[in-house]
Amino acid sequence: MSKHPPQNTPDSAPVTVAALYTFAALPNFKDLKTPLLETCQNAGVYGTLLLAHEGINGTIAGPRDGIDAVTAHIRQIPGCDNLEYKESHAESRPFYRMKVRLKKEIVTMGEPDVDPHKMVGTYVEAEDWNALIADPDVIVIDTRNDYEVEIGTFRGAIDPDIATFREFPAWLMAQKELSPGTIGKKKVAMFCTGGIRCEKSTAYARQQGIDTVYHLKGGILKYLENIAQEDSLWDGECFVFDHRVSIKHGLELGSYDTCHACRKPIDENDKASAHYVEGVSCPKCYDVHDAKQKLRFQERQHQVELAEKRGQKHFGPAAETTKRKQPAA
Repeated sequence: MSKHPPQNTPDSAPVTVAALYTFAALPNFKDLKTPLLETCQNAGVYGTLLLAHEGINGTIAGPRDGIDAVTAHIRQIPGCDNLEYKESHAESRPFYRMKVRLKKEIVTMGEPDVDPHKMVGTYVEAEDWNALIADPDVIVIDTRNDYEVEIGTFRGAIDPDIATFREFPAWLMAQKELSPGTIGKKKVAMFCTGGIRCEKSTAYARQQGIDTVYHLKGGILKYLENIAQEDSLWDGECFVFDHRVSIKHGLELGSYDTCHACRKPIDENDKASAHYVEGVSCPKCYDVHDAKQKLRFQERQHQVELAEKRGQKHFGPAAETTKRKQPAA
């Protein structure tokens, strides 16, 4: 099964994909849900947006004028005029539903005292990033989850090997080179997919006493968009939280697919494994799920295949890759 929706359908025309976020004090964020959802639906926009007291985060996709209408609506919310926004394009619609969810945090770190409004790392433009991370005195840290780092990262970057962003604070404080005896004397550069996780990771680092900490502005997405491949220090592809799965330099579509059982990226080698059964298991999860779960996955995959034969889309969990805890970068 292709990771793209069937072509020659009304929604197969090129679409605009917008990864966006802003940290803003939204004490009445619950009241924003219905107007925001209605704006998206009226604009023909799909995806997921998270609302919390600290701001808005999400990835949406739709026609050019629809994306413009939604971002204009968000920017008119008090405090949200400085919306961080990164745009790319897809040949087909990467989402099949529109969801606006209320959350405790727009990116889950589990550190309620971390406030990017009060302090954050020094922003570094994509064009200046190479020079920074080439400095031997700079510690470069990838703040993303293990399955993201696996398919691509910056040369020389440290992989925390974390399953979720919640694990990052404990990992950071366990590093000997950043221990109290040397903390504050090291230069640290952090990066993530679109920049939002680094808003919190750099704020947390500074809160813990790491004074010289940098943050790739716009994240990997902005770097891959602005930096030519021949000048790049990025190796591999970048995982994205939508139906495209991964992207390459120039924000071109990547080569990875998704295992619909564990939601992790898989390549052709994974698919060639004896442990790969489409929609049911892959080499990364074949021994994780029990027989009952695998039967449920088999039935789900069967429904997906039946829907494809009818020229329809299956709107269950196998149809989307946005079920992870963080729908945006």
